[in-house]
Amino acid sequence: MLLSLRIENFALIDHLDLTFGSGLHVLTGETGAGKSIILDAIDAALGGKVTGRAVRTGEERASIEATFRVNDLLKSWFEQEQIDLLDEDIVVCSREIVALGSSQRNRSRINGVLVNKQQMEGLRDRLVEITAQGQTVQLGQPSLQRDWLDSYGGVALLKAREVVSQAFTTYQQASQALEKRRHSEQQRLQQLDLFEYQLRELNAANLIDPDELDQLEQERKRLSHSVELQQQSYQVYQALYQNENGEDACADLLGKAENLLTDMARYDEQIQPILEIVTSALALVEEAGQQMNAYGDDLETDPQRLQEVEDRVLELKQICRKYGPTLTDAIALQQSLQSELEELTGAGQSIEELAELTETRKAALIEASEHLTQLRKSTAQGLEARLVAELKPLAMEKVQFQVGITPIAPTSAGSDRITYLFSPNPGEPLQPLTEIASGGEMSRFLLALQACFSQVDSAETLVFDEIDVGVSGRVAQAIAEKLYHLGRHHQVLCVTHQPIVAAMADQHFNVAKQVVELHKSQNGKGADLRTIVKVTPLDREQRRQELAQLASGQVGSTENATTEAAAIAFADSLLEQAASLQAGQAGLPPAEQPKAKAKRAKSARRS
Repeated sequence: MLLSLRIENFALIDHLDLTFGSGLHVLTGETGAGKSIILDAIDAALGGKVTGRAVRTGEERASIEATFRVNDLLKSWFEQEQIDLLDEDIVVCSREIVALGSSQRNRSRINGVLVNKQQMEGLRDRLVEITAQGQTVQLGQPSLQRDWLDSYGGVALLKAREVVSQAFTTYQQASQALEKRRHSEQQRLQQLDLFEYQLRELNAANLIDPDELDQLEQERKRLSHSVELQQQSYQVYQALYQNENGEDACADLLGKAENLLTDMARYDEQIQPILEIVTSALALVEEAGQQMNAYGDDLETDPQRLQEVEDRVLELKQICRKYGPTLTDAIALQQSLQSELEELTGAGQSIEELAELTETRKAALIEASEHLTQLRKSTAQGLEARLVAELKPLAMEKVQFQVGITPIAPTSAGSDRITYLFSPNPGEPLQPLTEIASGGEMSRFLLALQACFSQVDSAETLVFDEIDVGVSGRVAQAIAEKLYHLGRHHQVLCVTHQPIVAAMADQHFNVAKQVVELHKSQNGKGADLRTIVKVTPLDREQRRQELAQLASGQVGSTENATTEAAAIAFADSLLEQAASLQAGQAGLPPAEQPKAKAKRAKSARRS
């Protein structure tokens, strides 16, 4: 349920704070006063589309913040998305819109956490259901009619539709693979020959280690200079450890230094750290000399191995030139060619095997679609009965409604074409809804449809934007009662021009434009004027004035006091009638029902 709405610099609104409760809320005002801006702001806060004029003229950014209380069904969604609730059941949806020249930047948050468009849309569908009179155009779309039917069918039907979608995807994949094979067989064979040749050459090269070429280059250098290395290693050994020329080696000199330092350390302890350094150096030099000696002993000239290394280096360099530029690239290409070959050969599948697989998956799609069709037919019967029951109180006692289900080629949504068939008058045949229904009948149909979905939809807040356009009199009264009834189980927000509907509200807001003076010019001859939208919650007296204004348009004028008095009297009668109807829908005790019935009859005569 929507608890509050905070708007800053959105469209014509500079600043607005609104609070909401349960039941039916109506927004009224003159045409063009900005009533729909409030509903647009709610939609925008939940990730809906915004126009390029969303940011108020002269401002750099707009912000909208909608606070909701969520039910237990929604809490699992927040756990899944790993978003913490505030005070266990409060969620704040916010949207910031920044104007950047001719473009905009948008950021959406849920409880302060940045979320993406998909997350916000997922939450929007669970929080709010918006119905507008303009949706009558969409009512004619078979895909939308099908989606409404499927939604009414609940979890079982939606799961069956998902099975169909998956079956269709796998069938399409098999069918496309078959067609690709059939239409590109010659190209496939040519490609296959090329890939097989390249792969044979790469496989013959026995490419395993991407560092092999570098390692071979090092080995080739060592083998090519083995004689020089032996001589140099012996010279290093003599310099470090044992000099055959009678000169002291490095180890000999360090040994002498160690002996001197040992004698000195007996008289001065400060020498001890230096002694330890020299002792360590001596040990390292001796170790280096021994390793150098071993290295020289191991060096051998091996012309045969040198030739093998040079041949392998030449082979690998040729591979790199053709398939590289590096050995790593050549190995990656080898693996890629193997995958390409598997794809070209269909992982061992022939055209006949692919055709058989396609037929198998087509049969699975048809079976899943037939099951979905049966579920839709069963759901259609329930929707037909429910919708007719919802339409009858809306002054459509003789209405007929049928969900037409005709077969089509299988798609991801099944093999059914859904058409809503409608007959508002006895004796008239059922025809497609959009071809026969008037504007007022469309409005009532949308309202009745929403009433049906309110029983299965998780959204607690229902929004109606001028759903009562094109109706009057008894029909308007029926719509008012239906909206009020919906408000007993949901929070309902409604933009209306009908005083009969507005009179049934639990909470009534007036929306009006005001021209304000920002500041005067320095010479005092002019001022900057701006238009802003103000929303005012109405008390009972203000509601009388507003309903009278809606009914006659003459309230506040001094030209015709008689007309104004009549409009006020009419507003009083509407409020009394609404109170009686509300009491009746609330379920008065039997002893008070006759009194309420008489009061309603009296109010009806006065109106």
